[in-house]
Amino acid sequence: MTIFEKIVAGEIPSYKVAETENYLAFLDAFPLREGHVLVIPKSPTDYIFDLNDRDLSELHLFSKKVAKAMKAVLPCNRIGVAVIGLEVPHVHIHLVPIDSVGDIDFSKPKIEVDSNRMHEISSSIYRAFQELD
Repeated sequence: MTIFEKIVAGEIPSYKVAETENYLAFLDAFPLREGHVLVIPKSPTDYIFDLNDRDLSELHLFSKKVAKAMKAVLPCNRIGVAVIGLEVPHVHIHLVPIDSVGDIDFSKPKIEVDSNRMHEISSSIYRAFQELD
């Protein structure tokens, strides 16, 4: 069982920012920038291009809504998108608040964000996500 499956099952806590029946978005525990979000399908699939067309489309539409919520509450020029697919054998999309291309450089050291700030960020994105309905 992957760490993401344990998060979906509630066995590992996370800072959720959005959730539907089939998808979940939460703050990355090892972010590149404050507000770095991971978006996953709840059903385990290792490789993004193994998703069927409907699931791939729905994952991206969910990600789009999460990105809009992020942009509404986080100071940044854009929300960058990356799919690496090597870190955890479970499909995930990185949504990273960016001001320059260097802000989404995965070779850079990750930052530390204290739990109070993580809670504040996740709550803000969650509220913005709910308002988009």
